[in-house]
Amino acid sequence: MDAVRFAHPEIESLDRDGILAIQKRKLKALGDRLQNSPEWVRHFQKAHMSPRDLGDLDALSSAPTLDKADLRALYPFPMLTTELARVRRFVATSGTSGMPVMFGLTDRDLNQLIPYQMCRILRTAGIVPGDRVYQGYGYGLWFGGLGMDLGLAACGAVNFPIGPGRGDLVVRWLSDHGYTACTVSPLWLMTLVNLAKSQNIDPRKDWKLRVGVFGGQSISAAFRDQLEAEMPAGFMAQNNYGTTEAGGPVVAQSCPYSHDVDEMHLINEDTIITEVVDPATLKRVGPGEIGEIVVTTLDRDASPVVRWRTRDLVKLSNKPYDCPCGRSGLPKIGRIIGRNDDMLKVRGVIVFPTQIEDIIAETEGAVKEAWQIYIDGEQQILEELTLAVERRASSNQTKQDIQHRIAHAIRSRLGIRVSVECHDEGSLPRYEGKAVRVHRRSAKSTK
Repeated sequence: MDAVRFAHPEIESLDRDGILAIQKRKLKALGDRLQNSPEWVRHFQKAHMSPRDLGDLDALSSAPTLDKADLRALYPFPMLTTELARVRRFVATSGTSGMPVMFGLTDRDLNQLIPYQMCRILRTAGIVPGDRVYQGYGYGLWFGGLGMDLGLAACGAVNFPIGPGRGDLVVRWLSDHGYTACTVSPLWLMTLVNLAKSQNIDPRKDWKLRVGVFGGQSISAAFRDQLEAEMPAGFMAQNNYGTTEAGGPVVAQSCPYSHDVDEMHLINEDTIITEVVDPATLKRVGPGEIGEIVVTTLDRDASPVVRWRTRDLVKLSNKPYDCPCGRSGLPKIGRIIGRNDDMLKVRGVIVFPTQIEDIIAETEGAVKEAWQIYIDGEQQILEELTLAVERRASSNQTKQDIQHRIAHAIRSRLGIRVSVECHDEGSLPRYEGKAVRVHRRSAKSTK
């Protein structure tokens, strides 16, 4: 394995106490700044606190949490800590469950903070100066493409900012341009693999990809292994995690060592405090336990957040501080298990879509990147659900074989019965960005 390359050795080589000292100093400065904002003062009053109480790290656990309902109540520009004239750009949440929430970025956010954070993200994944990078994340109000562009420039890579789509062209350019890295949805890259094969392009031989940075959605370890097997020898599918509220794809990133155990470093802990807490009690969980990610941004200029509830569930590593890469002050978490609001309860059994994806990825003949869960009605505790998958056109397996194997595996592994529909390859939606896996069908639409 190549030698570890730190983007910021003065930070990444610190032990945990060194990181905590930085967090304490910056948290106090953040509290002093928020004290000048009437909206933030009112928010802290919910917990009978003031922003200046953040002078102590222990006080953070008593601070009120923040979520989209809080910000939507202050539409259209909630909790800005600078005048609007200093904002140079806005980004927004997806708005899949309501009105998108706007977050501002000042010159300092755009030209100093995000490049600093993203350079570390990309270098941790293994991208180095001179790498030719297919940048396939989207633009507009979404943070993905913007964050990657700023990071690629900061780390000295050669950026080809194609964005999502244009598959017929991209599969040729991956060969002709000699891209060595990519930042793209993993589902879209698998779609490109299949498109390339249909054009007699062999990704293993004709592409030069060495590393991919994959965010926007969690993928199963089985799917990751399948994707790596389709790539040139030695290719690593490196997981990335972030949110718009936290400042983009800047929270966590796998390195070549944590990749092998399916974990990521909380890599920017000098600029972001990340708590992993019990969703019910909001108390921090211990190593090996599952909790919700809650983030506090220490350096964001226009739109900081304090104790933002991401609703994303993750397992804190059994050994958070022992990665061979040497980043002992930047703890490790597992891949994202799912969201609180994606969690399904089927006849009393808690199920996450990623658990079902694991089974599909392991099933011979099933298309790994194309599947949907259908729920009939609006009830929260479900009696049954329907799973739609596709049969690979080149497979020797019949649709009935695939349906039976998936249904049997789900029943054996998860303890629930599902109705499995198997369709021809190409029947279900493909996603260039974040996949929507769970769909509720009204009673009318199921008749």
